[in-house]
Amino acid sequence: MSNGLKQEDPVRLLLEKDAVTATLNRLFRCTDEGRWPEVEACFAPAVVLDMTSVAGGEPESTTPREITDGWKDSLGRLEAVHHQAGNYEVKVHGDAAEASCYGTASHFLPNSSGRNVRTFVGTYDFHLRKSRGGWRIDRFRFNLKYVDGNLNLEDGDRIRE
Repeated sequence: MSNGLKQEDPVRLLLEKDAVTATLNRLFRCTDEGRWPEVEACFAPAVVLDMTSVAGGEPESTTPREITDGWKDSLGRLEAVHHQAGNYEVKVHGDAAEASCYGTASHFLPNSSGRNVRTFVGTYDFHLRKSRGGWRIDRFRFNLKYVDGNLNLEDGDRIRE
């Protein structure tokens, strides 16, 4: 290049973008399947977690263990969880990446009300860092658009088959 700036290798950028997306997909799938050590491995040692659009409060600095323990506790009460993500946008800058995507999270719990599902719809914003172990999430934000279904899913009498 004539301006003296080093141009990124386009093939490397595509591979890195794919690796970032794979990390995010692994986070969602492993969460749905309750594979908590694998969920934990998707995160950097220190994470800024922002779920304020759902729960209020402020973003918090936390650890992968604290995140997975919280999710294990709240999602473990459900019979099934399903995340669906898409429309990924990923920008890689050396060993840092920014990513965003659309996402839905459906929670299923058969209960006496017959209203067995609650669905969260929104977008996610992530920041990741690359280390020896691959891409790890160090900032996670969910931006709620709306919730549909049974907002009090866990309050009813659970139906066991």
